[in-house]
Amino acid sequence: MQRSPNLANSVSPTNIGHVVFGIGGSTSTWGNRKSYAESWWKPNATRGFVFFETIPRKHLPWSISSPPFRVSENTSKYKDYDKHPIPQAIRLARIISETFDLENKGVRWYVLGDDDTVFFINNLVDVLARYDHDEYLYIGMNSECHSSNSLHSFEMAFGGAGYAFSYPLAKALVTNLDVCLKRYQTLYGHDHILQSCVADMGVSITHEKGFHQIDLHNDISGYLSAHPQSPLVSLHHLDAVDPIFPSMDRKESLNHLMKSSKVDESRLLQHIICYHNPTNWTFSISWGYSLQIYESLIFPSILHKPLQTFTPWTKVIRPPYFIFNTRIPSNDPCQAPHLFYFDSHIENTTRGGDYILTTYTRGKIRGLPACNHSADDISKIVVFSPIRKHHLNGSRRECCDVLRIIGRDAAELKLRDCLENEILP
Repeated sequence: MQRSPNLANSVSPTNIGHVVFGIGGSTSTWGNRKSYAESWWKPNATRGFVFFETIPRKHLPWSISSPPFRVSENTSKYKDYDKHPIPQAIRLARIISETFDLENKGVRWYVLGDDDTVFFINNLVDVLARYDHDEYLYIGMNSECHSSNSLHSFEMAFGGAGYAFSYPLAKALVTNLDVCLKRYQTLYGHDHILQSCVADMGVSITHEKGFHQIDLHNDISGYLSAHPQSPLVSLHHLDAVDPIFPSMDRKESLNHLMKSSKVDESRLLQHIICYHNPTNWTFSISWGYSLQIYESLIFPSILHKPLQTFTPWTKVIRPPYFIFNTRIPSNDPCQAPHLFYFDSHIENTTRGGDYILTTYTRGKIRGLPACNHSADDISKIVVFSPIRKHHLNGSRRECCDVLRIIGRDAAELKLRDCLENEILP
């Protein structure tokens, strides 16, 4: 339930101090995954813990850049629940209880995730602040893959993407947790166990499209370049896909994306489209990540469908593969984009106002003949973005104009509010 205007004015705004994180970790994977947690964790600002099955001795002394750790409570008493128990699922399901016991003062939201979940915490806070934390609320998102949802539940928030419980729901869940663990002991994952328990308390999932399980493989650039109209809240499974910037490794890619988030997290990955009529070019921007040039005019209704550069998490014989529509990549020069990726930014630049300048440079030559005017020589694109928080509350996306094509090798674009009755192109 969204907060009513009167109630929203009666309490202080939700901030990061009202949110507590419970992260499921493993001593065997932490060495490869701690960089994910450290990319978003803010010491002395964020609250919460990462929970391990044993003391992470080989990682001691503990880094102050990581979430503080705790060792999960002994779960041996639950082994009698089932002939085929899943101790790891039981341990991870109990993180909500152990986190609640450790941190319950001034808390509005409990957010659970994995040790390879990357949160964008400013956007997360903005999303949670829209809702009434005094209600029973369970917020998250499905898997991208139809098969994963079918195997588990379409009503489940997937744990790798992360999900949030309001304080009263978390309290009720903790009170009933042992009953639920016994009732749903045969379920595969902790996220399915908790979702089933929440359902038994009369609570359904509230979907927020910015939580991303990333049940995908290979090149997810097509997916990230057509982000839904929602704040980017989380990314998962980045170690199971290609590096999101093709010229970098996975760790470098994440750090590079975080550069964009530090400049303007509210706009990160937001999809903006503009057109250059003299050349019939279409510019498709995923802010702070990528930019595509099409040598033809392509409607937004088409560009909002991701290019299927990725494959499903599991092999599926027949469609549907995903819970969203996709576009199949094409060698048609009028349908295949020129690919550019975020390179750098400059802040507080005055050019008739304050703007952020983000620069995108070419990934690789497309290698196709021209459709209309060839964009092969374009090597750099600069995007001027007004310095302001980009609010995504169900309103319109931003629009943009092509300021100029500089010679044959560069272009400048400028973001703006869409006009009242504007339709693109």
